[in-house]
Amino acid sequence: EKSLKQQIETLKLEALVKELELKTIKSHINPHFIFNALNSIRALIDENPSRARNAVTHLGNILRSSMQSESLTTVPFEKELNIVKDYLALEHIRFEERLTIEYNIDEATLSHPVPPMMLQTLVENAIKHGISKDVDGGVVKVTSDFQDKYHELVVQNTGKLNGHAGHPGFGLSSTRSRLNLLFGDKANFEITQNGNLVEA
Repeated sequence: EKSLKQQIETLKLEALVKELELKTIKSHINPHFIFNALNSIRALIDENPSRARNAVTHLGNILRSSMQSESLTTVPFEKELNIVKDYLALEHIRFEERLTIEYNIDEATLSHPVPPMMLQTLVENAIKHGISKDVDGGVVKVTSDFQDKYHELVVQNTGKLNGHAGHPGFGLSSTRSRLNLLFGDKANFEITQNGNLVEA
């Protein structure tokens, strides 16, 4: 009985540590994202006030969604996708014809649970390390489908890896950590060069 109690206490402690780790990661993601979005809007204010107003609407939608999912471990993929669509609409205002956006979404995946702000973080990385670094811009593709009973999410962007896979920044390391904490070895994350596209 004493041994069983100790096992239960150990499991409770492990669960608490996991929860705290997830909260720490999430608390770093939101300010990082908001800072980037505000910079995009600031650039638009003098240049195109009506577009700046649209951008503020997109940002408002994103903040509302992210605040609602703040306490959640996972959210339906559709909710996460809506945040990504608002974010990319915001970035499209900034990059105009330099940014092409493509979605390839299996509707059966829309109700599937995913960690909140995870896809958005990968898309933000695609813009920051891919599109913004290329004078001609490029494409960001978001694909969601089922492969061998697993939900596969793919973000592709025009660009080169430049060593980011070997020394991942916060966005990539947080993605790995969250997937590991939530799903253990049932989840996998990798980032590779696929022709002229970086694929996460």
